[in-house]
Amino acid sequence: MQFNFSFSTSPFKTLIAFHKIIPTLEETALSEVDFQASYARSLLEEIKKYPELTEGIEKVADLQRYESVIKVLLADLFPYSLTKNEIKAITIPFHLHTFNHTERLAKILSDAGDHYTFSFRDVSEDSYYILNCCVIISMYYGIPVDAMDAPIFLDIPDKNNIMHHYRVLFNADFMDIIPTERAVPLSQEDIIELIDNFSDIALWKSKFPENSWILKGFSIMTLFDATTENAVSSFKSNLLRDDAKVQLDEIQEIFRSIYKIADLRIGLTSFEKVREEYNLRIVEKQLYSHLLYDSTIAECQEMLCNETLESMLTKEELLVVPDIDKLSVADPKKSFFINKLKQQQVKSFIFAPLIQEDKVLGILEMSSSKIRALNSVNANKLNFILPFIKDKVSKAFSETENQIEAVIQREYTSIHPSVKWRFQEEAIHYLNNRAFGKDYSLQEIVFENVYPLYGQIDVQGSSESRNHAIKEDLIHQTTDLIALFTKINQTHKLPLFEQKVFDLQRNLAALNLSLSTDTEQTMLDQMNMDMHPILENFRKNNKDSLVLADINAYFDRINLGIGGFYEARRDYDDSITLINKKLVTILDEKQLEAQEYFPHYYERYKTDGIEHNMYIGASIAPDKNFELYYLKNLRLWQLQVMCEMESQFRVLQPELPHQLEVTSLILVFATPISIRFKMDEKQFDIDGSYNVRYEIAKKRIDKAKIKGSTERITQKGKLVVVYSHLHEETEYLGYINLLQHKGLLQDDIEKFDVEDLQGLIGLKAIRVGFKAF
Repeated sequence: MQFNFSFSTSPFKTLIAFHKIIPTLEETALSEVDFQASYARSLLEEIKKYPELTEGIEKVADLQRYESVIKVLLADLFPYSLTKNEIKAITIPFHLHTFNHTERLAKILSDAGDHYTFSFRDVSEDSYYILNCCVIISMYYGIPVDAMDAPIFLDIPDKNNIMHHYRVLFNADFMDIIPTERAVPLSQEDIIELIDNFSDIALWKSKFPENSWILKGFSIMTLFDATTENAVSSFKSNLLRDDAKVQLDEIQEIFRSIYKIADLRIGLTSFEKVREEYNLRIVEKQLYSHLLYDSTIAECQEMLCNETLESMLTKEELLVVPDIDKLSVADPKKSFFINKLKQQQVKSFIFAPLIQEDKVLGILEMSSSKIRALNSVNANKLNFILPFIKDKVSKAFSETENQIEAVIQREYTSIHPSVKWRFQEEAIHYLNNRAFGKDYSLQEIVFENVYPLYGQIDVQGSSESRNHAIKEDLIHQTTDLIALFTKINQTHKLPLFEQKVFDLQRNLAALNLSLSTDTEQTMLDQMNMDMHPILENFRKNNKDSLVLADINAYFDRINLGIGGFYEARRDYDDSITLINKKLVTILDEKQLEAQEYFPHYYERYKTDGIEHNMYIGASIAPDKNFELYYLKNLRLWQLQVMCEMESQFRVLQPELPHQLEVTSLILVFATPISIRFKMDEKQFDIDGSYNVRYEIAKKRIDKAKIKGSTERITQKGKLVVVYSHLHEETEYLGYINLLQHKGLLQDDIEKFDVEDLQGLIGLKAIRVGFKAF
């Protein structure tokens, strides 16, 4: 049997010859061991009959007539005792004109079938030519070339069409390389130039013209089965690629090469454990899944609760079933699982849990339609592969996390961590259904039976303070303009300047009386459209005026954003910013501590002060056991944080550019409510008509007065707790007594009724002073 392969061009003219065996035979003929010497002499006599075997044969076809003689000549190199074990043949390097195969190689080639032809993996015609040139450089010029060290592989299918990968080694000890008259002598510089330009085929052919060298002799080609190692390497390379569609067929073929199972089928079901339940994750929708086969998402997630699978995941052990028919089917869930596999003609299978750093990623599935094709012995081959699969799935999980986050950001906006799990569930349902080609409308997110907590620290009289700052800026700006126009009028007397002074003085008098809602805009419009153009024109045309410096100083004080003075207002806005920043920092930091007690929803808003909402209940953290003492603990925590915020405000207050005061209020609502995420508003809101009473109370209570008086319930330096029922009063008085004992609150407890508000009747309040620090 003979397999021929070569490209059409080569620097070599090949002569297959066995002349290099003769010296060894002649040495053996002189041996003192009679039978060895006699054997060698007889071979020498025999080879003399065929001078062409030593002079060289150009045509491979001509070797057939010498097949029996060649086999005897090469007996020492191809011992019969190893013919069924070694994979060897005679050839010329890189040409693959092969003959004198061992029995094992002959069988491998026979199983490959008549359609198979030798082909080096990843060797192009140009690469082949250059490799031949490198042989000349290495063997004739004695300069090793690294290209000769690169591994060469042959991929040969077996009779089941499972691809095997063989590493090829050549023994060139029996070859001579001889230059012809067409050979180009190479200098050291020529060789360096070639080595520096490996891919320049034109350069190589110019230095090594076709058929300019003679390759005389033979080489021994030895193959080593590197299927498993090569398949694992290919597998790793495949997993690094992003073309998932190409990966599928290739990965399955790689597994078949490793396991030598022609009908081996690979599947992957990816999921994660959330709140003690398994949630399906579609990380690669193209991947086959034995569990998802002909199933709905709900059926698959139900099947994941199968005791057999749960045990496998808990123990992190392989589930190896050599014969599916021997599995018990008493448990309905287990029966459904087994029948699902039988529908896919599965007779033996291996399920491998994919768990990385205690995070469940899913199950790698392997199946065969043959009993015991997969078993506990060959299951151990997975030890080489699982780490790479885990890395790939973990990476896919990260990509899915990004998709989930994108859905949440697009559909829901930023979500507090305590409730993010519910939005993630909904996003996963959306992505899974989309992967199955199904329409899915995102469901509304509702948390029922949660207890609300509301608190605020508000800047007292913020509207009045802001108006006062606006008024102060307008007075200063008007006063400056009066001074400017008066000074201009002294040197450039025009009736118009006198008119402007008169108008400004009238505006100043009005400002000192009151500030209406449109006063600011009216005055700024008058200044910007009437007075400023006059000043600009005067400044442009009177460069030597003594008033010029005053005009420049005036315009330097103008804020371009509002077109007027922004000094008192800057102090006010900066003060609000400083207060909010300080209070938010305290509240957010303390919230991290509160979340450790029991997860709850938290949101806060910056206005002229800080408002915060919290909702706590079993529906927000269903995997934890909610008890009412967690609510009471959060209420006490809220009171303590309000004391902390008040204390820090008092420290900050002397440093404020604009002196402000704050008031503190807590609203108690003992009845559980429901909150619903409003998709159009991208935020949670109260759900249900009865629960709206709580929302109304939040918006109106801070402006309320003590019933029967004109005094506001909120006062600087005091904390107000508004409630409805006697048991709430008793509970909060207990908290207040504790905080008094800790030196956070004063002893001046007041209790009073709150005036009736629209939709709110019967509210009561406790008011107590903060301790001065």
